[in-house]
Amino acid sequence: MSRREQSMVPEPEFRSYYGRPILKEPTWKTPDVPIYLWIGGIAGGSALLAEGAALSGRPGLEHVTRLTAATGAAIGTVALVHDLGRPERFLNMLRVFKPTSPLSVGSYILAPFSSLAGAAAASHVTGVAPRLGRLAGAGAAVFGPPLATYTAALFANTAIPVWHEAHRELPFVFGGSAAAAAGGTAMVLAPVAESGPAARMAGIGAVAELGVSHLMEQRLGMLAEPYEKGLAGRLTRLSRALTVAGLGLSALSRRRPWARRVAGASYAAGSLALRFAVFEAGRESARDPKYVVVPQRERMRAREEEAQRQESGTVSS
Repeated sequence: MSRREQSMVPEPEFRSYYGRPILKEPTWKTPDVPIYLWIGGIAGGSALLAEGAALSGRPGLEHVTRLTAATGAAIGTVALVHDLGRPERFLNMLRVFKPTSPLSVGSYILAPFSSLAGAAAASHVTGVAPRLGRLAGAGAAVFGPPLATYTAALFANTAIPVWHEAHRELPFVFGGSAAAAAGGTAMVLAPVAESGPAARMAGIGAVAELGVSHLMEQRLGMLAEPYEKGLAGRLTRLSRALTVAGLGLSALSRRRPWARRVAGASYAAGSLALRFAVFEAGRESARDPKYVVVPQRERMRAREEEAQRQESGTVSS
């Protein structure tokens, strides 16, 4: 068939494979997993804030963030175990370390982070072994960023189209969202006079989340459709509105202290909506076979065109 000829057969619409979706929807529980993503981000970011507060002499901010990191780690562990169904499944994941498995690596991030954050919080509250407590807090701060972002690698390592194809941007989206949520939570709970670092962290995270999310959707092209329709679309719009509102209220907070707490709550709520949006978009992309078939055909067509160019270049030379 010459290039000028056109096919008389219309492109097929991919709705099912013998009446079944090509991919199975994720079996992870909701709201357990989205909440785990959100709580883990808050805990990881709070551990960083706590160490910064300790170094800069902000006892009120340190107190809040130490307790937030420890509480978030405990809640996140409970949510993860509940999703797994039986506690021994989490313990079994610690029996073998597999660097090629994001779930295995994540287990070895969550376990030491929870222990270190808990020890740092206990030492801070009781005053027992303050040096060991500070050392534990520094260790939790080291594990904080990996805790906030490893779940993005876990999602991208699946066959779910919206998650897999976003492997470049998703860790930065989760990282920015975690910073916004952790900073926002501290803005709500910490003394206003000491919450400046939390506000800056939340603002930077919010801008990063919005910017990278936009770049991700631009690069995904057709695969970004699940973020624009249905439940995932509504959650995405809600997340953006809350995050932008947080930025606007933060700008007012210099003259109106109450606005800082409202801004913090808006940041945290926007981050929670984002985690649910990502989860629901993945489920939607698994339901519709076109999100599997069309990108595969485009990749095959691109490889064929590249092979033809290489072949024509070899012949001409």
